[in-house]
Amino acid sequence: MGKTVLVTGASKGIGKAIVEYLCDSGADIKVLGIARSLQDLQDLKSKFGSKFSFLCADITDEVAVGEFLASQLDGIDAVIANAGVLSPVQGVAHADTAQWKSLFDINFFSVVSLVARVLPQLKESKQGDVILVSSGASTKPYYAWGAYGASKAALNHFAQTLAFEEPQVRTVAIAPGVVNTQMQDEIRDRLGPSNMTPEALKRFTDLHEKGELLDPEVPAAVYANLALKGISPDINGKYLRYNDAQLAEYS
Repeated sequence: MGKTVLVTGASKGIGKAIVEYLCDSGADIKVLGIARSLQDLQDLKSKFGSKFSFLCADITDEVAVGEFLASQLDGIDAVIANAGVLSPVQGVAHADTAQWKSLFDINFFSVVSLVARVLPQLKESKQGDVILVSSGASTKPYYAWGAYGASKAALNHFAQTLAFEEPQVRTVAIAPGVVNTQMQDEIRDRLGPSNMTPEALKRFTDLHEKGELLDPEVPAAVYANLALKGISPDINGKYLRYNDAQLAEYS
């Protein structure tokens, strides 16, 4: 019997690359995608047919997400929580707490809600897996990234909590590195110049100018293989970077 994998933020960047990797893997698999970009989701559906089903909605829309999950006849074997936003990019001195709360709703609370909803199905699976897309910003500060970094640190702790509380489900939080996605475009062109110090922004502009940003397919392969192969017991509950030696079998 094949696997059913749920991917959030499935229409662009790393999420899209994860969907494509899973559907092209040759495995007996069904991929459920949730994202806001209808045309991109429809393109994936046209490409992969019955392997891919989708919901076009905001990940914080609990009613729409709940109805979509309830409509799926197959159980869910793995969740890849990829949806996330960087904005607001603002120093603490100028923090708009309403904007910080909105970010946390997307980056953290939507994940808690989703995982809580599908836990019964994950437990019924031969091995349920929860794969969380974290960030290097969860363990070190970047100027004006306080909201984003804190939300990703919360995800790391959520991985520990799940591993501790739910022995039938395995969980891991993985940072993808600095990836050539729409988020990097926004950092260089809009969010960074107006909100970050020149020194903080330089790291990202240098990586772009030198062609050193990762292709989305690189971390996507790690996330997808964690879902396909299952999270090993020795990394259950951990936070790791995509290229950590402990993830070598998933590269």
